[in-house]
Amino acid sequence: RNWLFSGTPEGAQASATIYSLVESAKANQLDPYKYLRYLFENLPFANTLEEYKKLLPSSLTQEQLESVSKVSLV
Repeated sequence: RNWLFSGTPEGAQASATIYSLVESAKANQLDPYKYLRYLFENLPFANTLEEYKKLLPSSLTQEQLESVSKVSLV
């Protein structure tokens, strides 16, 4: 229930954006964790609207997300 207490309108907007991305990933049969890793690794390199659209969950497949490196818990 932490999403109930965003603190500011900007915080609420940021939370809504992340929740929307996670739910869109689920709706497109993507692993939300792998999708967010893929997004955060590739977002800094997107420069055009077309490149941003290619990062949306509806534009990706699970195979594309498999290229995400595994996290070391050490």
